[in-house]
Amino acid sequence: MPEALRYREEPLFLDINTTPLIDVLLVLLIMFIITIPIQTHAVKFDLPIAPPEREYVLSPIKNKVVVTTADQILWNGIPISKDGLSRNLHLTQQMKPSPELHLQPEASARYELVDEVLAISKRAGVSNMGFVGNEAHANF
Repeated sequence: MPEALRYREEPLFLDINTTPLIDVLLVLLIMFIITIPIQTHAVKFDLPIAPPEREYVLSPIKNKVVVTTADQILWNGIPISKDGLSRNLHLTQQMKPSPELHLQPEASARYELVDEVLAISKRAGVSNMGFVGNEAHANF
């Protein structure tokens, strides 16, 4: 028998073609995701009310800023935030003539906080500034 007419045995593949199955599953997954209702669940809660801003005394001659060891900033003896300090410094720089700013860091105050106070005063444009109480650092 000629070679071309002879029956060739080829191996039979009995595996299922999974490509169409995966395509159908992906389409079903996308349809499921689209049809899920949007969650509109909200949690209601009351936010705390901020305390009213203190009235800080802005002296036309000099103002004293103290940086304490407890990481507080005091403006003329009253605790103040960094934002409040910035606001007060901008207000004092609008005065004519601008008052002096006396910076007094306590001996064991964190340097980072003192540096932040210096940066805030520089951004506010403070030009009349002095360090007071340096004698406390002599023996530290």
